Parts: sequence; structure tokens; C-alpha cells
Amino acid sequence: GPRAAFRRAALAGTAHFAAALSWIVEPFLIDLSRHGWMAPFALALMAGGLGLLWGGAGWLSARIAPHPPARALAFAGCLMAVETARGVVLTGFPWALPGHVWIDTPVAQLAALGGAEALTLLLLVAAALPVAFGRIGLAAAVALVAGAWLWGSARLAQPGPPAAPDAPALRLIQPHAAQEAKWDPVRAREHFDRLLELTAEPALGTPPALVIWPETAVPYLLDGNPLMLEAIAEAAAGIPVATGIQRSDGGTRGWNSLAVIGPGAEVQAVYDKHHLVPFGEYVPFGDLAFRWLGLRAFAAQLGFGYSAGPGPGLMDLGPLGRVLPLICYEAIFARDIAGVERADWLLQVTNDAWFGTLTGPYQHFAQARLRAIEQGLPLVRVANTGVSGLIDARGRVLATMPLGHRGILDVALPGALPAPPYARWGWWPVLPVPAILILAALAWSRRRRA
Repeated sequence: GPRAAFRRAALAGTAHFAAALSWIVEPFLIDLSRHGWMAPFALALMAGGLGLLWGGAGWLSARIAPHPPARALAFAGCLMAVETARGVVLTGFPWALPGHVWIDTPVAQLAALGGAEALTLLLLVAAALPVAFGRIGLAAAVALVAGAWLWGSARLAQPGPPAAPDAPALRLIQPHAAQEAKWDPVRAREHFDRLLELTAEPALGTPPALVIWPETAVPYLLDGNPLMLEAIAEAAAGIPVATGIQRSDGGTRGWNSLAVIGPGAEVQAVYDKHHLVPFGEYVPFGDLAFRWLGLRAFAAQLGFGYSAGPGPGLMDLGPLGRVLPLICYEAIFARDIAGVERADWLLQVTNDAWFGTLTGPYQHFAQARLRAIEQGLPLVRVANTGVSGLIDARGRVLATMPLGHRGILDVALPGALPAPPYARWGWWPVLPVPAILILAALAWSRRRRA
């Protein structure tokens, strides 16, 4: 019945998210004495809360289709709808989607057609067909997955998009600053000097046209620090530097930003992160929460939390083309990228030291690969502790710097593909499918009762 279906689906969802999101305890262990007690509650509440969404899908599918074979189709449709909504509701959290299991396989190329939603749809339909239709359904599921695998393999076998003859070289800096010491004022100069030294290292091949530092790499504010800007420009020797940095309005408002510092210590462009992490970078109703309860976002270094930027937008880097910047968490939101004018390449700067060293950084890197496939654009990823790398327009990893390493990675920017269907239309072609599955299950159940 519906109650039993709710319990079973909720338990399955809780187990799934407890395993997939186990890294979520890591930010609370950075300052163990202050935040450590919150870690088990954070994991339990996150896994249990998201598990309730799966439970809701189970309950609804049992109400729609009491007949078990039909219920398999109904559950696939309901769970697909729930997982799609999870990426939107309450600012969204599209992490650990069922379809992410395909990322390291050729099937991931389906994201060029329908994004991560197409991957989830394939998985759920392939799982439901054998339950609904027995051996015929099993054969159909195998054929469906095999077809997607072969199509993806053929797409990956095609030569990569040619790079322009004057394709710029980029230098990716991975400083590997430990999170617990990153904001220590005593060690701030040490971290800054490390970035300058890596920037000034001579190139073994083509000199870079842009140096990229990770999210919040600079332990100082962008505003009112001319000597800092001069030091960066001097180390880069005339090459622009794109760096994650904080800036403020001189008061209590601050932004998590990406700034491009050109020759002459001139700030050429600034992008402010707009999709902030709840409770990590801002506290909902932050003014009241800070004033009444003393709550502040523990990842933010200014006031009770960061302010959100105006929204996604391109940065024009002149000869380097137009780039769409993504700061950390923003790379998991495909819908934010789809609504922006087409860029020449994607740039993600991030500080995955918050995610520990086990699963979190690798999951984040894998999701960034999907954005490259969906948009048909190369993606450059620069992380504080890793994983930094270069991803081509089909999601293939061309170069990478492992987690926990310190150093530089000099790469040549690859070419872009023509905009694939997902980049042109977004997820709209996939959205009707859950409704079709649910209606089919409803019609099947009614016919059986009749």
C-alpha cells in the first residue's frame, strides 16, 4: 500500500544520500571544536530530508497504480519528477542524481541531448521495464542501454574540435592551501607568496596568455590593496591573472568574486558569485538570524555571509575570448548556464578543500564534466587542493592535477563544438516524459480494474 511504499522508498533514498553525500561532514571538521558536533546532524538531516522526497515518489506511485507492474512505471515517472524538482526548489541541490552513475561511461554523451535529466531518465526507465514487462522489458532495457552506450562511444570516437591556430595557453595554479590554515592571518603572507612563486615559474612550452588562481585564493580583500595588486602583476610579468578573491563595499556586505588583474595592476573585470551555498555562504534571513541567534555562514569571511551577485554573465577577455565564470557550487546548476549567451569556454574556480579527500572533490569534478558535454564547450577547472584540469567539449579529461598536489598545469585551450541540443533548448524535451510514464501507469491500472 501507499504507506509501505513511502517507507521503503524513503529508506532507500536515505541510504543512497547518506552514502553519496557522506562528504558533507567534512566542512564541520575544519574547526572541530566549534562545529564538529554538527557533523552527524548535518548528514542525518540532509540524507533523511532528501530521502523523504523519494518516499513521496513511492507514496504517489502506489496511489496512482496499485498493480505492481504498472507501479514500476509510475515510480520511475514520479522519481524522475522529484529529482528534477530537487535541482530547482529552495535554490536547488542537483547533487547525487541517479543519472550521475553514467558520467564515467560513453552513456554520459546523452547529456548533450537532454542534460543530466536524460541520464536519470535512461536509468529509471531501464530499471522499470523488466519489472513492468518481464523478459520483454528486460530485453528492451538492455537494448536501450546498449544503444545509448554505442551512440556515446561513436560520439567519443570522433576527433575533437580543432583548436584555433592561435589558441591561448593557460596556466592553472593549484596552491594546496589547507583549509584549517587558509585564513590564518599569520600564514596569509606565506599562502600569497606561494601563489606568486607558482605564477612566476618559467613556462616549458608556449608562454601562458592567462594565469588562473582558484576560488578565494587571495587571503586579502580586493578593495584598498594596491600593493597586493602590484605584487600579482609583477609576478605575472605582463600576463593577466584571474583569481578568486573577496571584495566588500567597505561595510558589512561582501562578495565571493572572480577578478581579472591585468598589467599595471589594473582590475580589468569582476564577476560576483550569484548562486550561494545555503548556510555555507549565506544564512536564509541572514540579518535576523545574525541579530537574534548569532548565526553566520561559516564559509564566509565577511559579516554573516556573502551577498549574491546579479546573476550569470560572460567576461570578455579580449584575445582569450568570452568566458562564462563559475565559482565552485555554481558548476552543478546546468539551468544557470543554459540561460546565458553562448560563451567560447567555461571556467570554474573552486575550493574543494571543504569537501575532504574521499568522495566530494571527485563528485564535484565529475559534475563539471557534464557541463562541458551539455554545452559543447571546453571547461577549465582550477581548484585549491584539486582536482584541477582541462576538459574538452565532449567531457574528456585532457589534463589533470591530482588531489592534494601543489603545482602548475600549463595547457592549451581546445576548440568548441557547435551548440548541442541541450545548449539550445535546455531540459524542455525531457520534462514531458515523467507525465507520460505516470499517465501510462494510470491508464494501465484503470484498464486492469475494469
